[in-house]
Amino acid sequence: FIPPPRESTLVLPDPEPSLQVSLRQTLSAPPFAWLVARNRLSVSLVDLSEPCRLRYAAVHGDVMRYAASLPKIAILLTVFDQIDQGVLEYTPDLRHQMERMIRRSSNRDSTALIRLVGFEAIATVLRDPRYQLYDEARQGGLWVGKDYGGGLGRWRRDPLHNISHGATARQVARFFAMLNRGELISPWASAEMKDILGKTGILHKFVQGLLQRPGAVIFRKSGTWQQFHADAALVERAGKTYVAVALLESANADGILARLIVKLDD
Repeated sequence: FIPPPRESTLVLPDPEPSLQVSLRQTLSAPPFAWLVARNRLSVSLVDLSEPCRLRYAAVHGDVMRYAASLPKIAILLTVFDQIDQGVLEYTPDLRHQMERMIRRSSNRDSTALIRLVGFEAIATVLRDPRYQLYDEARQGGLWVGKDYGGGLGRWRRDPLHNISHGATARQVARFFAMLNRGELISPWASAEMKDILGKTGILHKFVQGLLQRPGAVIFRKSGTWQQFHADAALVERAGKTYVAVALLESANADGILARLIVKLDD
């Protein structure tokens, strides 16, 4: 495996016509249609089943929204970047801290890890040419500009949309696609992050829906705060591999993302 050059990054293809039509048809039914029409739901879907042929579809994929705990994946990436640079030692305690941050969405551990690496380092990694997970030309992306209630407070909201914990569906989909391809830092680091993103301890949203699909293996991170709901998952099932991302703004979100993932899986 030859790592990609530092100046290159994964570029998702233009929406594949048949997949895009199918996604729009899915989102034209209740309860999704009302949310899409009012720009309160973003969805990105990437079929990774053929490594040499990515298939992409999205609705409102480049709309940046408040994403609550979902951007904790950016903290995870930055910790592994510093491990790769030799700044941090990959100890069992550090591994357990990242597992709690991702699998249980521990705010305490998230803030401790922000303190460990620094907000500036997170922003730098997100803008790294290898990843471009926050890209002004693509309306933003992943951003962590505030702690998770642990005393660090606000550092800097994102420069385009003034959001403290933000994401776009496209950029989160790219994160998981690069993760699956071993292109986040290194094949080893990608494999470690993927393992941490497995075995979720929160069985709601996408996970709740995929309980109806026996044999699904899920690597995911979700987020919820007030009316903002997010979920993103790399799913392996029945010989297929895909990434699904949904960012939702709704006061009454009960079961919406669980129903959505079943439709996307179909």
